[in-house]
Formats: sequence, structure tokens, C-alpha cells
Amino acid sequence: MLRIKTGPALWMKAKKIIPGGGGLRSKYAELFLPDGWPSYYIKAKGIKVWDLDGNIFKDFSIFGIGSCVLGYADSDVNKKVISAIKQGSMSTLNCPEEVELAQILLKMHPWAHMVRFARCGGEAMAIAVRIARAYTGKDTIAFCGYHGWHDWYISANIGDNSNLDGHLLPGLDPAGVPRCLRGTSVPFNYNKIDELLKITRENKLAAIVMEPVRSTWPENDFLHKVREIAEKNNAVLIFDEITSGFRMTVGGVHTILKVQPDIVVYAKTISNGFPMAAIVGKGKIMDMATSKSFISSTYWTERIGPVAAMATIKKMKEKNVPQHLIHIGNKITELWLKSAKDNGIKIKISGIPPLTTFSFDYGSNSQAIQTFFTREMLKAGYLAYKSVYVSYAHKEKDVNRYISELDRVFGRIGCLIKKGNIQRILKGNVAREGFKRLA
Repeated sequence: MLRIKTGPALWMKAKKIIPGGGGLRSKYAELFLPDGWPSYYIKAKGIKVWDLDGNIFKDFSIFGIGSCVLGYADSDVNKKVISAIKQGSMSTLNCPEEVELAQILLKMHPWAHMVRFARCGGEAMAIAVRIARAYTGKDTIAFCGYHGWHDWYISANIGDNSNLDGHLLPGLDPAGVPRCLRGTSVPFNYNKIDELLKITRENKLAAIVMEPVRSTWPENDFLHKVREIAEKNNAVLIFDEITSGFRMTVGGVHTILKVQPDIVVYAKTISNGFPMAAIVGKGKIMDMATSKSFISSTYWTERIGPVAAMATIKKMKEKNVPQHLIHIGNKITELWLKSAKDNGIKIKISGIPPLTTFSFDYGSNSQAIQTFFTREMLKAGYLAYKSVYVSYAHKEKDVNRYISELDRVFGRIGCLIKKGNIQRILKGNVAREGFKRLA
């Protein structure tokens, strides 16, 4: 019988001594199952996660926030990392692996000439924005989507806390961000080219920052029009591929869409759970990182990140991992839709196949239904959420077992919806709805 006690208790303790409870909002227990989410792990391997109470769950949720594209603790990547640790992960001298990794990334992107490295997505985006401002001598950033917690981005909410509402986190308070940054970052909606044009008429742009794809695909030649606007306004086009990169193809999804940015940023998927990020761009722009600006940090030179990235990229190429991610993601999506139809449930689907998402379509009751779904799937041994970050470790047999349990839970939900008593049956707090993205 499932027993989840230690994790929730530790989470409550953590919230008293760590602001928020942890360093990443995406992992807050309140987003999944308040008072009942296991919260902490002892071990993770493949698609399995062991919690503090000895439960073993199969992960069909955010899967390390999409950072472990090969699966947890991939043996091939870990072997290379362990070897690097034994040889020394840090030194007064630089590790040669960063040069090798830069060459690998530049070969993938013939339009680019230089690479800088960081260790996480948010700071890598801040680096890209700093470089763009240094290159253009201008301040204003037009952006679409979510791009991290740094001042350049959160400043969009100064004076209006709703500016970022559609981009991920509704109502973010910009407290602590200098008010002089007000108006330096201006949002526009994906596939709304007129909104971007309006921004260009009212501002001198340093850069246009966006995810080339997130929950929907570009329409009406949207990305090519963005490229043209960037050139016309002498603005740097920055593609944030921290999430989309290396899932649809080995490299960025922009290579499939055949639109070249001036800078592309990668993290998460390139190193299978080890901290690593790369900023890849045109030489005359990237050179600003040292010729006109100061961008430098000790741990951007450690060895583990580049080693993990090279091992991950090598395996992704050898095993054609993106093809597997697309196949499994499509299978999950198709089976979601079938189960929902069979059980009389209304759901909506969004996202690219390797990051597929469903949501219950019941207005104000949707979040309660989602919480109930997560709770019931947890009882069946699954970390389950509305999104599934697919990994190479997810096999067809795993999907079939997951869908079998999901179908059973959907059946219960269908009956409860007909009776109109989902709130009463939940017997607990409803999960926060804290992460909304642009369609």
C-alpha cells in the first residue's frame, strides 16, 4: 500500500528555512498535489524515481523539468562524467572539452561562428541579452514566451503585473527589479506579428527574444516575418531553445523551420541532467562578450558540463533519440485522446510531441479535476501531470501500462463529472495553477 509521509513532512519543514521550499518553482509540491506530493527522491534511474518512503514511481510528468532527455542516470553519460570527476573537474587551467564541444555545436550551425558556455538556461538568456545590447547599443527587448527570472525579463511587469501573465507565471511581482528598467522589455504574443510591428514603431530594439516553437507551430510565415523585422530594425534575433532544442532534431527546432537566428541558446537537453548551457551565435555579435562587455564566471569553466554534453549529443545522434521522442510523444497524445473520448471527458491538447500536454476543459473545475488525476495516478505508482516530457527511456511497454492506469482514472473522473461532485471527492487542497503559457 502506498505510503507518502516523509516527503510532505520534509517539504513543510523546507518551506520554513528555504524561501518557497526550494530553488525551482516548477518543483513546488503545491503545483501537483498539496499535502500529498512525495517532493524528494533518493534515487532516479531510467523512468523510475524512488522517494523517501521507499515508493517507486514511474515518471510521466515533467521529468526533471525536461533535463534528462536520455532518461535518469543514463549509464553512458554517467560513465564519461565519473571519468572526468576522477581526472579533476576544475583546475587553474581550462578544460579542452569546452573547445571540442564548441566545435561540435558550430558544425551543427554553419551560420554561427562563436560559442559561450554557462550552466543554466536563465543565466544563458541573460548573457545573450547582454551581448545583444552591447552589439546594438540599444536597450529595448521585444520578447515572446518565458525566458527566466533575471531583471531584464521580469522588468516587463514593472508598472503592470499582468504583462507576463500569458508567458508562464501570472502576476509575477517585480519587487527588487530597478524601476528604471521599466519599458525596456516589451511582450508580444506568438503568431501575432502586428503586436511585434507595433513595438518596433514605438521602440528602438536591441533584440527580439522568443522560443521558435512551444505549444503551437508558427502560422502565416510568422518566424520568417520576425526574421525580416529583426533585420529591418538592426535588432539581434535570439531564439530560446532551452526547452525545444534537441527534442525534435539533434540541434534546434529552428533548423527544421529553416529560420536562422543571430543567437540561439541551449540548456537542459544537451547534458542529460548535468548543469550546462550554450550560447551559439554570429561572430561579430558574440565578440561583444569580451570586446565591449564583461561576462565571466568561475563555474562556467568546470569540466563536467562539457563532458556530459558531448556524451549526450553523441548518444542522441547514434540512437536517433529525437525520432523516438516524437514517436512516443505522438503515441501518448493519441491514447490520451482515445481514453478521454471513451470515458466522455473533454480535454485539450497542446505542445510539440516530445513535450505533449493535455488539460481538462471544464472551466473553473478543471484544476480540481487535474489535482484528482494526479492523486489517483500517484496511488497507481505514477508521477503524473498534465505535461509529459518524453525521454529515450520511455518505451512503448511503459506507455501502454501508463495509459492502462490513466484509462482507469479517466473512467472514475468521467463518472464523477456526471455526478457533479469532483470537489467533494478530492478531499484536499486543489493544486495551484501557476504555469500558463502563450498558445
